[in-house]
Amino acid sequence: MPKFRRRNQAREQFWRDTIAAWQESGQSIRAFCAARGVSEATFFARRRELIDRQAPQRPTGPAPAPQFVPVKVVPDPTVEVVLPGGLIVRVPASAEPAAVARLVAALGQQPC
Repeated sequence: MPKFRRRNQAREQFWRDTIAAWQESGQSIRAFCAARGVSEATFFARRRELIDRQAPQRPTGPAPAPQFVPVKVVPDPTVEVVLPGGLIVRVPASAEPAAVARLVAALGQQPC
């Protein structure tokens, strides 16, 4: 049989009030806890506990329908260079001609 812990309402309210007082104080957690005589570790643990207990906010209405935006696909024109050995090099038409010439020259050389 699983064990369930009963929530201590007074303790929970104490920590809600303490955390609210810290937020209003403008102090660091360390300074606030030292002034109140509260353990920093306990402060962090209780703060996390209270955050975890808050029920997630769920939308009350139906979920909004997905929206799509128009997309225009523009093909990037390419140029094919067929080398004497049968190798085909495809480069974008916007490529710099000098760079393509260097590439073709390098690929056309005899292997080492």
